Amino acid sequence: MESEMSCDMMSTSPIELWRSKLPEGLGLEISQHPLTMKNIVNLIIAMERFKGSRSESVLNSSKHDNMLNIVLESIVEERIIFERSSAPPAFTKTPGEHQCSVADIQKKNWILLRNSMELHAVMLQGGNSQHKVQLNMSTYAHPTPSIEARPVALGIRGTDLYLCCHVDGDQPTLHLEAVQDKAILSSIGTQSDLLRFLFYKKDTGLSNSTLMSARCPGWYISTANRDNMPVEMSQQTTNRIRTFTIQRQS
Repeated sequence: MESEMSCDMMSTSPIELWRSKLPEGLGLEISQHPLTMKNIVNLIIAMERFKGSRSESVLNSSKHDNMLNIVLESIVEERIIFERSSAPPAFTKTPGEHQCSVADIQKKNWILLRNSMELHAVMLQGGNSQHKVQLNMSTYAHPTPSIEARPVALGIRGTDLYLCCHVDGDQPTLHLEAVQDKAILSSIGTQSDLLRFLFYKKDTGLSNSTLMSARCPGWYISTANRDNMPVEMSQQTTNRIRTFTIQRQS
């Protein structure tokens, strides 16, 4: 019996199969979304339950309503499950921000050149420490918790500027971009263009970390060995500094 039913379902279209099961006077229209086997099974089960429960050969209006409710509940349940399961994974911002400063392993601090909107790594002397950039670091929960590095967004304190990784041709470049509505950074999809604002912070020692672009894996925020040079994106094969001390402020 089970094999015969399977053969019938294979040779008959889903719409015709459903229509053949419907009581006289009850129609069915299908539109918009493609139907899954689960829809078919749900509707057949609903029909069998309905046939087994009726005691009269003629379907009255209240039974029509019951039948429609069963069918609609099955379809709505299937659609909700489909929409939830098809939602793309996203990085979710965790509460709070951490104020911090950044220096490379040569003790060069980041400073902001407002005329060119660039970050430079500079060896600050004596009373010039007030020029170093203070960052607001936001952390994110990764869609795959097993990842060792922590996703972060880096904003410059007292401004709307955020560090981001753009791709110009084949070359990822570091930019400062103004973000006036910070709410757009609360959840960032893995395929979203906003992924440019995220970096993987990976601790390599007690106080040392690297910052790799989430948008361009293998490309890191880096500084030159010479003083007063731009902070840029680079790969591991280049002779640049990619390890930083990220010091949180109390």
